[in-house]
Amino acid sequence: MKLFSKIYNWCVSPRCLFILTVIVLTIPNMALDFTEMMSLPGKVANVVFPVSAVWLAMTFGRRPGIMAWVMFPLMFFAAFQIVLLYLFGRSVISVDMFLNLVTTNADEAIELLDNLVPAIVTVVAIYIPVLVLGICSIIRKEELDTAFIRRQRKAAAVAVMAGAVCLAVAYSVDKDYRMENDMYPVNVCYNLVLAVDRAKATSDYEKTSAGFSFGARSVHDPGSAEIYVLVVGETARAMNFGIYGYDRDTTPLLSAASGLTVFTDVITQSNTTHKSVPMLLSAASAEDYDRIYREKSIITAFREAGFHTVFFSNQRPNHSFIDIFGMEADEWKFIKDGPKAESNPSDSRLVELMADVLEKGYRKLFVVLHTYGSHFNYRERYPSGSAVFRPDGATEAVAANRQELLNAYDNTIRCTDKLLSDIMAMIGGSGVISAMLYTSDHGENIFDDSRNLFLHASPVPSYYDMHVPFLIWTSESYRRVYPKAVNALAANCRRNVASNSVVFHTMLSMGGISTVCRNDSLSVADNCYVSQKRHYLNDHNRPEAIDRIGLDEEDVRMFRLRGMAFP
Repeated sequence: MKLFSKIYNWCVSPRCLFILTVIVLTIPNMALDFTEMMSLPGKVANVVFPVSAVWLAMTFGRRPGIMAWVMFPLMFFAAFQIVLLYLFGRSVISVDMFLNLVTTNADEAIELLDNLVPAIVTVVAIYIPVLVLGICSIIRKEELDTAFIRRQRKAAAVAVMAGAVCLAVAYSVDKDYRMENDMYPVNVCYNLVLAVDRAKATSDYEKTSAGFSFGARSVHDPGSAEIYVLVVGETARAMNFGIYGYDRDTTPLLSAASGLTVFTDVITQSNTTHKSVPMLLSAASAEDYDRIYREKSIITAFREAGFHTVFFSNQRPNHSFIDIFGMEADEWKFIKDGPKAESNPSDSRLVELMADVLEKGYRKLFVVLHTYGSHFNYRERYPSGSAVFRPDGATEAVAANRQELLNAYDNTIRCTDKLLSDIMAMIGGSGVISAMLYTSDHGENIFDDSRNLFLHASPVPSYYDMHVPFLIWTSESYRRVYPKAVNALAANCRRNVASNSVVFHTMLSMGGISTVCRNDSLSVADNCYVSQKRHYLNDHNRPEAIDRIGLDEEDVRMFRLRGMAFP
């Protein structure tokens, strides 16, 4: 009993709180040493220097309860980091992840957190007790004795100097080593600053793009009726489409469609919605991303050329460029927005809205539809009665549930198949010159291999969230009037494509929109198309060749297995 009492007294003592605070803040550093690719000196520096700095900082106050709460921002980062490592298996908290916090709606966040129970329980078990002990210590007005503080300060100072030596060695042996990239939590703080800068640049868009004009005009017959539709998918990966050779019949309607060109070797330049979709809607790309802050979207280009423009989205507005570009249209609507909006409407609502627009009889019409597609929680994306692949009820993000998660995911692809078929039938049935382009913002990881990756948006992408479907449909009248464009589509459909680089130029080319911003070498509907070296937009908005972004052997194997170009 006395032993138990001594242990208990030690556990609730101010010295224990001091030590415990330092230890729990060390966990991400230790974990990242195993998950990140760094030199040995870099790994040592990543632990010794920041941990000793925290240790030293804790000696600046005699009341450990107060100091534990002073460290709360670092505890928040640490908890966030652990959840991300559970989810993605690697990488520090990225710029994009900070931006995802402010561009993801509450319902999406709750859906995700509800299914990350092991990670949430872990961080709660680690960090909440420390904060509770901190509050108790503050209430009791506990203080550390001066002798203890002095000893800890001297030891921590020595450790900081040792960490500085390790840091110097890391810089000397690794020419690519940078504290702002490789040392936690320095890199997290650096990324937070970049995220704030990007949010500011987005909020200043109205000023930085003021006065911009495409000078666009239509070179097609002004008397002909034309409809062009750009469908932006969500979280759809090509490998789960039957039309791409998947062993499940997930696309029965698309497989039977006439006038459809399937592009087989297409990758996205970003696995995050808030960057990929704006690139699809503009001339910005991984190779020249900053033009997004100066130029307007493809919607404005069509509008300048005399088209009635429409933007309908099944996602909530989130203060990103998706909203900004969508609101450039003559008509726009976010069907989840507003006090009377449905909480989880089907993408089929977009078709209903589009049908209402078609009834108005516009001679020149350009429509952008932003779907919710295959976004997690997959089971919420379709009515239970339409499920083809069962069982599909499991939603918790654990590898043991992979088959049921995959069944639910494949059911969402069946819904996308129906959506696209309905759009093609609608505009094709009108008899006017028309075309539709569909691609997804990015793909998805569904515990596909031994890495057990799940979802998307990791700073280091995988084959599974990069290979996206890319389909172009043309009506019979379009094929008759513009055979050169149709022949170019057929000639280019097996060439390598970076979706975010080509959608803007392809849609302008197919719609006959002339502007100095149009580059026909990036249009797959033109015989001038040139396959480019493909890049991925990294977390710091710099282009990286796809063979330089840390893809694992499994990713390279999958690229080559699917017959895709890989350096």
